[in-house]
Amino acid sequence: MLNQLHEKDFYVLRGSLKSGRQSPKNLAFAVFLSIFIQPLIFFLTYVVAADTTIYPYIDILMNVHLWITIALVVFSIFLSIPKVYSRNQKAQYLLIIFVSQNIGLCMYLISLFILGSNNFSFEATVGSLMNFTFITLSIGLLVFVSTCARFYILLKKGHYKEGTKKDAHRSKLEKRSYLPVAIMVGTALVYIIQYMHQISYTLDINAMVLITIGPLLYFSMLFVLPEQLVILYCKYRFESFNFDKDGNLKPMGSERKDD
Repeated sequence: MLNQLHEKDFYVLRGSLKSGRQSPKNLAFAVFLSIFIQPLIFFLTYVVAADTTIYPYIDILMNVHLWITIALVVFSIFLSIPKVYSRNQKAQYLLIIFVSQNIGLCMYLISLFILGSNNFSFEATVGSLMNFTFITLSIGLLVFVSTCARFYILLKKGHYKEGTKKDAHRSKLEKRSYLPVAIMVGTALVYIIQYMHQISYTLDINAMVLITIGPLLYFSMLFVLPEQLVILYCKYRFESFNFDKDGNLKPMGSERKDD
């Protein structure tokens, strides 16, 4: 569907690139930090949070997730090297997407494992934990699908073209379009709090914070994923979404589909 759109339809998405916030050099710094952050958060997920949990399939989850994390760390090492990432900007951006989603997934799993832990006065069962997982995953899928639909509609209507909308007007329009997503996330938050109240006689505030942050971060990662994927698409299709060898964003006007 995006093939029907033109380079000018994606102009506003170049903002984070023009500002340098998502330049290859800055992304390389984030990738370098992830080399240390990912193993640490993996340890916290499967050694600390999962220590006394009754959550099922821990071994299978850990083995699969371990190899995924190792692969991401290896790629992170290579794509934090200037000579490598300067020639592989699209691969670097794709890696950032995977790393951010991996960290969000770890935080979500930490919440699930704590829910099944006997360290906090919870009385969860395997069945209730699986129901909680299914419901939160379903809400996350709805957040992703609705955000994709909203984003595509805005692109089709030209709200990401240069100079067609004032920033204030566009911000007001987008805040209004966030309402369905906000309702879903708010519903999820109410459900999480109610679930914790039902399985706990004494609701530990520290556990409540940890359990709430995980799913909310997971929802946030899914919320920004459509824009990340569209920017990645633009990097493959348009020269103007990539940087030259001197670190400057290339000008608009040329379309490409390969390096």
